[in-house]
Amino acid sequence: MVVGAGKAAAAMAAAAEAAWGGGLSGVVVTRYGHGAPTQGIEVIEAQHPLPDAAGLGAAQRALDAVQGLTAQDTVLALLSGGGSALWSAPIPPITLAEKRAVTNALVLSGASISEINCVRKHLSRIKGGRLAAAAFPARVLTLAISDVASDDPSVIASGPTVGDPTTLHDGLAVLERHRLPFADRVMQVLRDPASESVKPDDARLARCAFTIIARGSDALAAACDEAHRLGIHTQVLGVRLEGDARKTAIAHAEIARHMAPVGKPMLLLSGGELTVHVTGSGQGGPNREYLLQLAHSLQGAPGIWALAADTDGIDGSDGTAGGWIGPDAADRGRAAGIDIPACLKVNDSAHYFQSTHQDLTSGPTRTNVNDLRAILIEPKS
Repeated sequence: MVVGAGKAAAAMAAAAEAAWGGGLSGVVVTRYGHGAPTQGIEVIEAQHPLPDAAGLGAAQRALDAVQGLTAQDTVLALLSGGGSALWSAPIPPITLAEKRAVTNALVLSGASISEINCVRKHLSRIKGGRLAAAAFPARVLTLAISDVASDDPSVIASGPTVGDPTTLHDGLAVLERHRLPFADRVMQVLRDPASESVKPDDARLARCAFTIIARGSDALAAACDEAHRLGIHTQVLGVRLEGDARKTAIAHAEIARHMAPVGKPMLLLSGGELTVHVTGSGQGGPNREYLLQLAHSLQGAPGIWALAADTDGIDGSDGTAGGWIGPDAADRGRAAGIDIPACLKVNDSAHYFQSTHQDLTSGPTRTNVNDLRAILIEPKS
């Protein structure tokens, strides 16, 4: 039996069928437009990052699929980034609309993915080890593509097949830390001991195995290899960066301005997942917010170019993967009638990159190993 969720779930299902040689059945859910042709495994498409009825139905299908299995049965779980939203199964009496409100408020608050998933795990019937518990006594083998900076199995897709070290108290602390009020029924569930997730020492997890088959460091390693092939020096600023996109950009601009490569260009690479505390009414995503702040901080420093994109092809919630900038970023903005500080003030990075034709659109990549940021510094002549 195969079940799965995430932006890479359909591609993973197709790969599993090819490797197995046929005869697999089950159901996986992926983001709209991220499907892939499969044979026996059904692919459902649903909304991300805010869950919808299709994701609700897909989660129930997965839970139903693992019910009544025996110790002789095996469940293959295929997980990747986006699985938390795509498998939506709120604990009653929470409604889908209330679950959407929780997800949206957490994303806009600038909460980290670990914090967001901590809350979601305690509001779900499938996350936080509950899928594995439902499959017991069957054996559960999980293959995962990591989209989280820590590569923590309990955070990837909110850990439906592994024990959850976080608690209800931790979830409430996230809401308090970000000053987020929620509906009475949401708070009721978070205060109910029965809503506690499955813990790592739970006996029902004894027959579960978890393997990460791809992660952000793989993307950075591939980028380094390609740069070296092109005769470019590289320096990795961090594989698992988290935190505020603007603060990170300011720090990276300072590093870039003081770099003085000789003979060959220097490429500064970083991965991980940055966040944006949204206070304005604009559109965009962490990668474009990072780039816009980077351009503002560099102040047109010559010979410095940068690119930032999400490896799943989606920066934020629209169909743009990210963008790029050069030393003429401010000039390009002015030519398009756009002021960079004004865009930053209202979190409207999308407007800048669309207007200056510096956005990157890859379409669905059907994988997700987090963000990739690259700053190219030309040699001083």
